[in-house]
Amino acid sequence: MNPLEEQLERLHEKLQQLLKKHQALQKENEKLKLDLKEVRDNSNQLLAESEKWKQQAEILKLSKGEMNEAEKKAFEKRLNQYVKEIDRCIAMLSE
Repeated sequence: MNPLEEQLERLHEKLQQLLKKHQALQKENEKLKLDLKEVRDNSNQLLAESEKWKQQAEILKLSKGEMNEAEKKAFEKRLNQYVKEIDRCIAMLSE
């Protein structure tokens, strides 16, 4: 084999190795993307659950009369926001 053919053969082998590595990295990237999506979904679920527990705690405080004026006003404000959002949704459905 002449030197040019040897060089081409080495180049071909290195190219094959590079392609294999590229494919492996693509697979790893896809796996990491799926893992990230799963972690984000779990995080969102935990945040929603945390918010639900926080709301339940506030309702219990209100029902026991343990809220101070500032907490009552903040609670009423949030309830009003919920009512406005529900009204907006009903208006959109009526159109």
